[in-house]
Amino acid sequence: MQIRPIGKHELILAEAVLLIAILLQIVVRYISHELTFGPQYLIIATELALAISIGFTSTKRHVKRHIFHRNSSIFLLGLISVANISSFFLVARSLILNVQSISGYELLASAIAIFLTNIIIFALWYWEIDSPGLSGSKWSKNDKDFQFTQQDKTADFAGWQPTFIDYLYLSSTNALNFAPADSRPLTPQAKSLMGIQALISIFTLALIIARSVSILGQ
Repeated sequence: MQIRPIGKHELILAEAVLLIAILLQIVVRYISHELTFGPQYLIIATELALAISIGFTSTKRHVKRHIFHRNSSIFLLGLISVANISSFFLVARSLILNVQSISGYELLASAIAIFLTNIIIFALWYWEIDSPGLSGSKWSKNDKDFQFTQQDKTADFAGWQPTFIDYLYLSSTNALNFAPADSRPLTPQAKSLMGIQALISIFTLALIIARSVSILGQ
């Protein structure tokens, strides 16, 4: 399977939004330690260390069997995903149980941070399974996991291939509309990821709306 080369600007954009996702997790931790699970400072330190190491080893992305870059990229995405989903459940628990130690504004800010992190991390997952992604070694056994509009119009977009910004847009529309706007998932892993993201998004948005109404009603 031939792996397309990734431009420097695309890689910089992906690494920038990855760092934003980590910073958003720091925001949630700063708001309240009750909204994070486990040794959060250690988790965040690990995420930052992996993100930096991935950036420094990006020039070796396409070296065959570069195990460190591949494994560290997948582990980092998984770690951020688990941390964000854990924070979502803790925010939901605090809202349902009406925990008095956390204000409505803090819960609202945390829910928004979780929602934005959700968009970023799933964009990275989509990029990873359908494109070389962070690891530089496409791990999906399928030639294509998503079908974009441009790929249906080969006469107008000859040789077109999606880049990270396309997956970020895909993740944003799926989070807001609970359905893709200009692409279709083709494989079980693509459909599973989109389904998980949509479920997290709809419940997070429900928390945001509920807390906003509660604050406005005070």
